[in-house]
Amino acid sequence: MARTLEVYLHQERVGQLIQDDHGQMVFDYAESWLTNPQAVALSHSLPLRPERYTRNECRGFFSGILPEAGKREMVARNLGISARNDFAMLEQIGGECAGAVTFMPEGEPLPARDDHYRELTEQELARILQELPHRPLMAGEQGVRLSLAGAQDKIAVHVSDERISIPLGGAPSTHILKPAIERFEGLVFNESFCMQLAAAVKIPSARVSVHQVQGIDYLLVARYDRTHDETGTVHRLHQEDFCQALGFVSETKYQAEGGPGLKDCMKLLRAVSSIPVIDLQRLLDAVIFNFLIGNNDAHGKNFSLLYDGEAIRLAPLYDVLSTAFYPELSRKMAMKIGGEYQAENIFPRHFETLAEDAGLGKALVRNRVGDLAKLVMASLEELEIKNPVAEKLAELITERCRTVLIRF
Repeated sequence: MARTLEVYLHQERVGQLIQDDHGQMVFDYAESWLTNPQAVALSHSLPLRPERYTRNECRGFFSGILPEAGKREMVARNLGISARNDFAMLEQIGGECAGAVTFMPEGEPLPARDDHYRELTEQELARILQELPHRPLMAGEQGVRLSLAGAQDKIAVHVSDERISIPLGGAPSTHILKPAIERFEGLVFNESFCMQLAAAVKIPSARVSVHQVQGIDYLLVARYDRTHDETGTVHRLHQEDFCQALGFVSETKYQAEGGPGLKDCMKLLRAVSSIPVIDLQRLLDAVIFNFLIGNNDAHGKNFSLLYDGEAIRLAPLYDVLSTAFYPELSRKMAMKIGGEYQAENIFPRHFETLAEDAGLGKALVRNRVGDLAKLVMASLEELEIKNPVAEKLAELITERCRTVLIRF
């Protein structure tokens, strides 16, 4: 029997996500939305049209809202559903998602704004952090309908006056909380340091801060897809990652597995950005920065488009850390630079090939690599080193920059 979810963008019903009689997920834009002069598409990969979108056409966007890999399996077990059933998972946890999309059961209108939050004591927060590896997104807890993409432990929270609360129902969050991972030394400090370094070299980045509760370190990341008005009310901004915008499912987020490459990403920005000249430069800087710090996991889901009114811009940088800091992690980059996956094999000619693919000037791109390497090294000398992980990272990144400057 067919089942339906109402799909809302902000406060507007835009369509229906349907699991048909054969168990396939399809999507229809609502006629009322198609005839609305203010209507916008949910995704670059789902332009407005009256014809139904098939599973293959719409799964990249909708499944891209959900957690990935082992986290998806755990969420499914906790909810008593199949890990492969995107529809059932969105039905259970599709209340507060990335961007401004909300899913409601058929016939149920989006509730009027009456945001509810449950403030956490230190003991409760510590318990949640301890449980997250086994209970991702707090799936199954009464009143909690939260979904975040990715394979890392995280939870969406509301922070006000340093008080941390869990959003209930469809209430919007303000931050993403990431606990330390025992397997990887100082991961919280790694990401915090790299994000602060990105900001120091003037790359727009999500704001981060490190905290601790009952001996557990965690990272708080301010959501760039949330804003506050003068009354303090939180509002959602729509966003989608590059895989969603290009129609790639999360399982193929790596270029080597059929996912998008940098040429695809540059082409997307040229097509949709309100200010492509600036956003292409920002993306180039992000690619070079990831190369310099040794972030080999910068795949298509780690870059996003942010929709703010009629403007479409490259979202601030997020999920940035040095994977090269951990010898056990792959040294293969998620996306090739000029046809090469291995960072140690990258020379000026590879960035020149990237420039050619992206339609950018070869000299401009080649020179920007050296300029940014110098800027990173200068910023490292000014950043406050607060822990041993940051100290080791600074040494690693400095050495990588020195190698690049010799080559470039």
